[in-house]
Order: sequence, then structure tokens, then C-alpha cells
Amino acid sequence: MNSRTLDASPTARPTAALDTASACWLKTLDRLERTTVADPAIRALQRGIRSLPLGGMRDLLRGRPLGHPVHPVLVQVPIGCWLSASVLDFVPGTHHATTTLTAVGLAGVAPAAVAGWADWADLPPEQARVGLVHAASNVFAVACYTASLTARLRGRSARGRLWALSGMAAVAVSGALGGHVAYRRAVGAHAAA
Repeated sequence: MNSRTLDASPTARPTAALDTASACWLKTLDRLERTTVADPAIRALQRGIRSLPLGGMRDLLRGRPLGHPVHPVLVQVPIGCWLSASVLDFVPGTHHATTTLTAVGLAGVAPAAVAGWADWADLPPEQARVGLVHAASNVFAVACYTASLTARLRGRSARGRLWALSGMAAVAVSGALGGHVAYRRAVGAHAAA
């Protein structure tokens, strides 16, 4: 086979729609990285977080004993629970399991958020801007899952599922934003080395 044949294969290149969506997403991220409107608030928040008397806990929250950030590890609890609940929402007779998974996911948010803020406080402006939107998306996701849990506990499973789907959409956006921050951070560290 020659390279021309491989290039014509449907799996060799993403669809035009995917290319367009990807270009739009990257353009949005680029604009977000360059937008300075929230910079005074970002600087004040970062200074405030860095000034907290955390002692050795700061290194633990940043993952230094592990050799890598702990935030990505901790987010697996809420994401895993909520994704599992979304899958089980389509399985009859799993109401108690979905309610439990939603609650455990909410319980896992605080440690992940604290570690995330500890990392965020030391980010350069471009990454901090995206990180702030990442955090806002997480707040929206937590609000959706709180509403979902409330509905489920009140016996309103259909409403709970709708809130959970909204929350999962917010988690997907947040994950993409967080992945972008992590990628930029890795690329920046690699370029500096």
C-alpha cells in the first residue's frame, strides 16, 4: 500500500465536522487564555490561596510525595461515581445504587477541589484563566448533582436523571478544560527543561 491509499482511508482522517468542532474549541481556548478581564480577581485569589498557612499539607495537596499532582487522581472519585450512576440510570431497579453513587461522588468533590485550588494558585496567567473557567464548570456540575441527589431522595428519579445528565455535560466540559491546563503545563515544563 502506498501513502496515498492510506490517506484516502476513512479512518486516516477525522470527519470534517470533527475538524470544525476541534478548531472552534481550540480557538475558544486561545481566546480564553488571552482574555485579561478576570486577571485582578485571579491574582487576588492566587495570593490568598498561597498565603493560607497550610505548612506541609500544601506539598501533600500538590502531590509532591507522589511526584505528580494529586488533583487528577482525586477527581476520579466524583467522575467515576457520576459516570457509573449515569450508566445505571438506564438499568431498571438500580435506584438505590444511583442515589448512593451520586452521594459518594458529591462527597469526593471537596478533596479534589482543595487539591485543584492548591495547584491553580501557582499557575501562570494563561493557565489560571482557563483553570478559573474549569472551576466554574465544576461548581455548575456540583449544583446539578446536588439537585439530582435531592430529586432522587424525594422519589423523583426522572428529574434526578435529568439533573445528572446536565451535571455530566458540565463534567465533560470541565474535564476538557482541565486537560487543556494539564497539557499546557506539561508542554511548558518540557519546553523549560
